[in-house]
Amino acid sequence: MPPSSTTTAARDVIVGTAYVFDACTASVIGRTVLLVEILAALAVGFVSASMSEWFFQLALVTAVTLPTCLLWLLVACHQKKLLQRCSTGVQYLVGAAWGALCGLAAAVLYQWATVAPRMPWLTSAAAGGFIAAMVVVGLQWRAQGRTPAATTARLAELQARIRPHFLFNALNSAISLVQDHPHKAESMLEDLSDLFRHALTEQREASTLAEEVQLAQRYLSIEQVRFDDRMEVQWNLDSRTDAATVPPLFLQPLVENAVKHGVEPSHGNGRIRITTRRRGNRVHVQIINTMPRPFAAPLPERRPGTGTAISNVKKRLRLLYDLECDFQATAKDGIYTVHISFPA
Repeated sequence: MPPSSTTTAARDVIVGTAYVFDACTASVIGRTVLLVEILAALAVGFVSASMSEWFFQLALVTAVTLPTCLLWLLVACHQKKLLQRCSTGVQYLVGAAWGALCGLAAAVLYQWATVAPRMPWLTSAAAGGFIAAMVVVGLQWRAQGRTPAATTARLAELQARIRPHFLFNALNSAISLVQDHPHKAESMLEDLSDLFRHALTEQREASTLAEEVQLAQRYLSIEQVRFDDRMEVQWNLDSRTDAATVPPLFLQPLVENAVKHGVEPSHGNGRIRITTRRRGNRVHVQIINTMPRPFAAPLPERRPGTGTAISNVKKRLRLLYDLECDFQATAKDGIYTVHISFPA
């Protein structure tokens, strides 16, 4: 499926080289402001004689450092493509130099607000440059975690887990259909071929939610042959979420968990509901499945889940959306729910 023009900007974050100075996100801004506030609180503590004086001085320092901190982030984000062409050393030098200028600007604001006769200009510039260098280090680590090599390694780990387990079950189901229902067996093997070609052999760094829904539908159609009327699947899809950017193999492991831990061990009928919807500028994905009742007949012996798939999907979502992604998995009253939300 060709990439939609609405996802081009989102894909730029993880395709090719991840931008080091991609600082216009809520997570980066929040962490940077928190770092500056902690350092300001510690510095003010050395010159305050009482708690009330500490609060007053911290409020004053915050009022002059917050604008300059946001200014540094704004310029860094605006020049991220230009800075990406520079070497790592130049990136640190430019970041620290701009931080020193912002430190001097904070000192100017402080002198204007307090009418102080003398200001430690050199110290203010050095502090700004040092803090900026710390932020650049954090941005470098963040960019390294978002490179295609890192995302591909996590994808390969997930593929290695899915391939043998699912292939074994699918082939067994196809074999059971060959004599009595050859057309169903042929259709099932075609779905299996498509699923492996698109989901398990391609090393892609990004996908769309529409593509992931299609892969999950192929997977569940194969499992439907295996479980027949023991499995009921319901899809509630919002077309406005189709172009949302997600990691590859984002949905299939979650619906596989619903089958493995909800439908397979159950003596009765198992139900799975997958919902996608868009609210404002966020996309919500929900996977709900019934769980085996504890008072039912003894269940066949099976290994408990290790949480590998959920952990892997969660980590790759964090790489793509950082703190802007919300991932919740809860079990209550015989219902297991996975709810995920991220920017559209």
